[in-house]
Amino acid sequence: MKLEKILDKLNSIDKNYFIKVIDNIISNNPSNTKEIEKILSSADKGLKSVDNQNIAKVFSLIENEFYAYLKCEFQDTSSQLDILIDILIRDGNCIMKQDWFSRLYETEIKNIKAKIKKTNEEFQNEKSDISEERKRDYKIYRACLDTAYKNDLENNRDAKITSDELSIILTLSNELNLSQEEIKLINYSILPINKSDIMDVINNLKNIGVIFYSKKENTLFVADEMVRLLRKLRKKEVADKFLRRTLRVLREPVINQISRKHNIDRGLNYLDKIEEIINEGVSFRGLLMNDIYKKDSNLTEKKKALNELCDKKLNIENLRGSTLDDKIESLITHFENIEKDENIHISLDGFEKMLSELNISLPKLNKEIRTQFEIQDEFVLKADLLLDYNIKPRDILDLVTKDDFKKFITDNGIKQRGDDILNTLEYYKDAENLYLENYDKVAYRDLNTLKENGISVKESELGVKFEELTRKIFIELGFNVDEELRKSLNTKNDLIDILLHLENGDVIIVECKTSKERGYNKFSTVSRQLKSYKSVTEKNNIRVSKILLIAPEFSDDFITDCEMNMELNLSLLTASALSKIFDAFKTSKYTEFPPVLFRDVVINEDRIIKALSK
Repeated sequence: MKLEKILDKLNSIDKNYFIKVIDNIISNNPSNTKEIEKILSSADKGLKSVDNQNIAKVFSLIENEFYAYLKCEFQDTSSQLDILIDILIRDGNCIMKQDWFSRLYETEIKNIKAKIKKTNEEFQNEKSDISEERKRDYKIYRACLDTAYKNDLENNRDAKITSDELSIILTLSNELNLSQEEIKLINYSILPINKSDIMDVINNLKNIGVIFYSKKENTLFVADEMVRLLRKLRKKEVADKFLRRTLRVLREPVINQISRKHNIDRGLNYLDKIEEIINEGVSFRGLLMNDIYKKDSNLTEKKKALNELCDKKLNIENLRGSTLDDKIESLITHFENIEKDENIHISLDGFEKMLSELNISLPKLNKEIRTQFEIQDEFVLKADLLLDYNIKPRDILDLVTKDDFKKFITDNGIKQRGDDILNTLEYYKDAENLYLENYDKVAYRDLNTLKENGISVKESELGVKFEELTRKIFIELGFNVDEELRKSLNTKNDLIDILLHLENGDVIIVECKTSKERGYNKFSTVSRQLKSYKSVTEKNNIRVSKILLIAPEFSDDFITDCEMNMELNLSLLTASALSKIFDAFKTSKYTEFPPVLFRDVVINEDRIIKALSK
């Protein structure tokens, strides 16, 4: 869930610790101080009185400083922050009830202790599958860590690892190519590991600004933006779902090769080995730099293999970069961009329909998704719920096995030639609703963003498409969009876009304007046009009760001119405002939109949304 959305759900007390941390960073003059001051300039009481959208903007401006602050917190090796972060950054753990978090925390500590015991036994066993080379790596790392932790005892001080020692230890673990899980097991075979009281754990995480905790809902929230920072802190380059997506296109011998290197049981089945690789915290960069290639592969062969992996298996064309490292960085950036992208590239209705039909074809999938993403809810195949966890349609389809996929596409008549996942996403795209979800982009004639969001349209068609979508919205709002009357009133020179026929016989004229320019500023032209429409309508003995002008946005001059006009009873409505009103109406108790709510000169969507929610 995005930071702004979480802040909207919480009261001021729940946000307080996070605000304090941000305020403290701001007081130390971060690099983007000028931009932050612009945001805070209108606030009388500092960050506390700023709206949630601007708090999220401020956080985005101090992310680097917040990361440095977290790095300092992480250096307290007694905090168990590595264990806790590993829970928080798993896909599906960004929203958790207290009891669920407690269960995950307890399970994590039990698993670590069991794995430490098993690893120690393997380490002592001469016939173990751990190679001598890997045993040597473990010995080196363990010996250095042991020295760093216990050397204080010789000087009659408490045993601890200093920040300087920790930085050396981290460098050593990177050079030895140890996974996060391997590091954690060796660390906690030397450092004491004790289960803390869950409320102490929650309060500590809340106090350092990592989580929000709602006492009212008894729920922890971790913002998507925070998850990315925590993942960076744990040297985890991509989310588990993208690592899984990459691993699942590799052949089993390659998976076995990775398993052998990281001491994973090769007797497990293919999918279970992949999950163990993910759970081990194996480095994505390390995999693509060394682990997936044949032992004697040269640099040219590695680059060729990586290109084929991206082009032919992951369907990512034109991977940038001339060196292997550059190419890997490009792939990491690609996955980062997908994660940050709020668009799901099919409509919300299409996503809901896909989940419903998956549940019918594959009734076990709900349980599999719950288990995979550690979600507490009983039924999770719901679009809104999954999107709150930043789980998108492609992430769900990635978890469907080949045999199940064959059944699903056969059951639903989905095209079978080509890539199953891409065919399925195209099948559920639902073009009309996808256009509605990008309504404001159509208003702005933003072709590039529309293309990125899966909409292919000519610029010359955008004006007509905006009218069609606006007409569709008013129909869905319960208005009588009278096409017959509109066509009878239209002349060669006067072409009304939309006519809403009210129960008392009056009409509302709706005019739609698209514009690439910021701030629609053509009042004299549009007012002449609207006066003519009104005149034509009234000549036919039809009263015009209101004229609505819908555009991407309006300049201050345009608004002033509109306020001064006494003839038209004109109200201005931005495309984004109409879209928000439409979304609020769909979840309201109303079956028809009350026209009386369109009474302001510049229509305030917040007031209308509040009225609809009553």
